[in-house]
Amino acid sequence: MKKQEDLRKRVKKIIEILSTAIPDPKIALTFSNPLELLIATVLSAQCTDVRVNQVTADLFKKHRSAKDYAESDLAKLEEEIRPTGFYRNKAKAIQRCCQELVTRFGGDVPKNLEELVTLPGVGRKTANVVLGNAFGMPGIVVDTHVRRVSRRIGLTKKDDPVKIEFDLMEIVPQEEWTHFSNLLIWHGRRTCVARKPLCGICPIRKWCDYGSNAKL
Repeated sequence: MKKQEDLRKRVKKIIEILSTAIPDPKIALTFSNPLELLIATVLSAQCTDVRVNQVTADLFKKHRSAKDYAESDLAKLEEEIRPTGFYRNKAKAIQRCCQELVTRFGGDVPKNLEELVTLPGVGRKTANVVLGNAFGMPGIVVDTHVRRVSRRIGLTKKDDPVKIEFDLMEIVPQEEWTHFSNLLIWHGRRTCVARKPLCGICPIRKWCDYGSNAKL
């Protein structure tokens, strides 16, 4: 119990410090509605957000509704998203997802985790991205950055993204779930990078298990 309380205090400090260092930690994907964010997040698997935004700039002009994707020519859709990689699997997932959106939800993206994760190609990470950033509903997003950074800091010892999500839900205030996730994502991109974290310039080094023991 004491350990949980200590972690909550550490999280509070980390949010305070990173909010100053990263005052506007918005999601890097470009979107104007929940459907666009859902599609962009599916495309972002194993692909940079910059590349996804380049692809969706045209894609979103051609496909404006779930019905458009559901009824699109699959081969054509594959070509439209080819630069994002794994385009055959992604095109199939997007089309099947949108077909279910049309048949089960009237073409609208559902506003709860339980229904979102029943859609093809949508796991907890994607669902929480959409809930938090399109609907303003708190959700912990465990992408590659959040997984790496939260483990390095010492907020979790788990390796599985879902287990990490539940660990973080216990120590991060619910109203901060989306904000905290976005802060860790940007911190992971800029400072706590994968190969060699920049501990020497890290503003939360004092609060990080890895950073406080790092030899500079």
